[in-house]
Amino acid sequence: MERLRGLSPKARGPRIAVIGGGHGLSNMLRGLKRYTENISAIVTVADDGGGSGMLRQDLGMPPPGDIRNCLEALANTEPLMSELMHYRFTEGSLAGQSFGNLFLAALNGISPSFDTAVRRMSEVLAITGRVLPVTTADVQLEAEFENGASVVGESKIFYCKKKEDCRITKVHLIPEHPKALPEAMDAIREADLLILGPGSLYTSIIPNLLVDGIVEAIQSSQALKVYVANVMTQEGETEGYTASDHIAAIFQHSAPGLFDLCLTNSSPIPRDVAARYAQEGAEPLRYDAGRCAALGVELVSRPIATVENGYVRHHSENLARELILLHAERSVRIAGEDFRKDSYRLERKQ
Repeated sequence: MERLRGLSPKARGPRIAVIGGGHGLSNMLRGLKRYTENISAIVTVADDGGGSGMLRQDLGMPPPGDIRNCLEALANTEPLMSELMHYRFTEGSLAGQSFGNLFLAALNGISPSFDTAVRRMSEVLAITGRVLPVTTADVQLEAEFENGASVVGESKIFYCKKKEDCRITKVHLIPEHPKALPEAMDAIREADLLILGPGSLYTSIIPNLLVDGIVEAIQSSQALKVYVANVMTQEGETEGYTASDHIAAIFQHSAPGLFDLCLTNSSPIPRDVAARYAQEGAEPLRYDAGRCAALGVELVSRPIATVENGYVRHHSENLARELILLHAERSVRIAGEDFRKDSYRLERKQ
């Protein structure tokens, strides 16, 4: 069993800022909260599909879905409250809608701002750390493709890419350069460990970097900066991409050298699972270390993947443990104080 020696993992854990969106981010947060109370999840608000999209259109509020998922991942509530937040209506005009989304929408209605509503929901759920929308501006995501086609709307990018059958060359926000939430920039600057991903490259990670002030905050941060690569390529977004293709796309939309470490998976993917993904044009991400090195990024490979119900996912606990280990091995700043690396040792499972 893994253990921390001489240092309480929660009370004295590192200050961690994570940037992204989607289920990959919330899954990672479930593991990270075991090691520190100092978590700031900075979440994209470009989603316009599903229940979030309906509330965004009907109420004119930022999409709550990704933020709700992060709040639930960090929550410390009774089982009944957790079940209630996960509940989805099955009939009538609310069919498919999450109670958690509606709860956040109601809080938004009685709060002076969306970030205040998120903070109030954080208090109700007694979360570990905090969840911050990257911006409170009403933004849409537009994608441009190699053949000159373009589409507006995060939920439409998948279908447009399948139709055009060529790579995405650029995404940008409408309106461009929305202002970042000040608390999000502060969390990035003050972090000991800064994590990008895991999540969809063009629809969960890069949109955050297009918000005015975020890239500059990352560049000024003294944190250890790690990009968590996806385990598989993603149908309708990154078919045929290698690790260096992901990194190059991030740098293209932000700045070269934004991070210098990329955490990748070394766990084997079962053949039958890989074959099913191949039918959809997806495959295990190929780690082209030479091209990554040319971009100034070191690949670090660890066993961080698992298979759940036939789908490849990051293993929440293993991913969190490896990130904490990376911080311990490469950094001497722990929870705002200076410690020698050997004062913060975490044993890996054999």
